[in-house]
Amino acid sequence: MVGQLTADQVARYARDGFLHPIRAFDTETTARLRKEVEALEADHGQGAGGHSLNQFFRVNGQLVIPLLHRIAAEPGILDAVSSILGPNLLVWSVELFIKEAGTTKVVSWHQDITYWGMGETDEELTAWLALSDVSVKAGCMRFIPGSHKNAIVPHADTFGEDNLLSRGQEIAGINEDEAVFGALKPGEMSFHHGRTFHASGPNMSDDRRIGVAIRYVTPEVRQPDLARDYAMLVRGKDEMQGWINVAPPARLFDPASLALYDEVLAAQSAALTAGAENQVGLYAPKMQ
Repeated sequence: MVGQLTADQVARYARDGFLHPIRAFDTETTARLRKEVEALEADHGQGAGGHSLNQFFRVNGQLVIPLLHRIAAEPGILDAVSSILGPNLLVWSVELFIKEAGTTKVVSWHQDITYWGMGETDEELTAWLALSDVSVKAGCMRFIPGSHKNAIVPHADTFGEDNLLSRGQEIAGINEDEAVFGALKPGEMSFHHGRTFHASGPNMSDDRRIGVAIRYVTPEVRQPDLARDYAMLVRGKDEMQGWINVAPPARLFDPASLALYDEVLAAQSAALTAGAENQVGLYAPKMQ
């Protein structure tokens, strides 16, 4: 649907650190994708391989759920991402963020890249795809324009019960008056930089708020906090060979894919939980 971004869109992203709305899928395709997500919840609510379904939804789901890889590898989305990051793209992670209707769940002000172990690289981007109506009332994302031009700033771990972030990490002192709402219709997406300050509020609408966050990186990105990290090449080539390139899952919860999931989780968890005083449950090796 989307294809290459215009020069104006690329310039806006560079200026603001985010861009929205970008049409990724038509309404019929989006409705079908949502049904597939909700079928996973209905049929596989118990999870697999010792991990809960929520853990797969929130951490590296593309390794074990073909649907998430398929969305991340959609050619139109890759065309748009390539407009900013160039022709060679890897998927580092795919996550589902779901807020039930009337929930108090929020995402506090933060920078994505804080605990990823990538340093302050510009060679990454998050595409956030709406599978439902993500309005202001439904708790859409809010962005602080130009905040990606900052370095990584201090975050306090709150481990708040209603916070969807893994540690409830939060930036203090945000001027809410500067925030721009990123409302999205079903099938639309936004892009944001890993250093952009962003947050989202509770879902006060009558429908679920369902979003897919796809983390793209280029082969140039390095993980100084890890010996070597894992990613999935989805466009172009990786001449740098700094990543362990992994294949998409052959089928849902394939045993080989589940074993790879455990391997990747073990390798990444040290960097992603560094400095946390409490256990970060999303990165636990097995969910109880």
